[in-house]
Amino acid sequence: MVAPIKVAEHQIHQFVQSKQQWIVQALAKIAAKSRQHRNLAPVVYGHGAEIPYQGASFKLAVRPTKLKRIKIEFSQEFIEFIAHVPDALMIKDHSAEIKEALIRWMKKESKIQVEQMVKQHAERKQLFPQTIKIKTQKSRWGSCGIHNDININWLLIIAPPEVMEYVVVHELCHIKVRNHSAHFWALVAEHLPDYQSRRQWLKRHGGSLMMGL
Repeated sequence: MVAPIKVAEHQIHQFVQSKQQWIVQALAKIAAKSRQHRNLAPVVYGHGAEIPYQGASFKLAVRPTKLKRIKIEFSQEFIEFIAHVPDALMIKDHSAEIKEALIRWMKKESKIQVEQMVKQHAERKQLFPQTIKIKTQKSRWGSCGIHNDININWLLIIAPPEVMEYVVVHELCHIKVRNHSAHFWALVAEHLPDYQSRRQWLKRHGGSLMMGL
């Protein structure tokens, strides 16, 4: 509750009381929405765990290595994630360390994929960003700064690639149109004629993505 300094406390209580029904309904709506989302991440990051990635889930294989640090790779041959875990960590619980390594890997992979998408779409309408940054954000998927700096939430790597592409195009279009007018959406549609279905996917499943790994 935010109120001017000079407002008496009893007036604040009266105002809250008058809005009680709206508050209760809003809280119920939030609670219902949260129940619709499920955490995509495994409880334990060990051998056989299911790792969400690009709209699907892939098995995690844990293998010992002589390396000093956990190395993550995605095997195209076996279609799975492989965590190469140092021998010293194999004898103890290494779930947290694998999780941290996976997040580092996904952030790097996000940067690679976002840069490829920018390269694919930027030249068509001269929508060139000043910089591209991959960020951890709890309430937004992307942003475009006043100097055309593009920020993309790395959690989009968990979504299907076309959803990440939608967010990238969305922010690129803000370089030319700073609002969400009809002109803006027309520009988005020039790049992605099916952007509405991608946008709807994000609205439906975004809560689960935001839970992270």
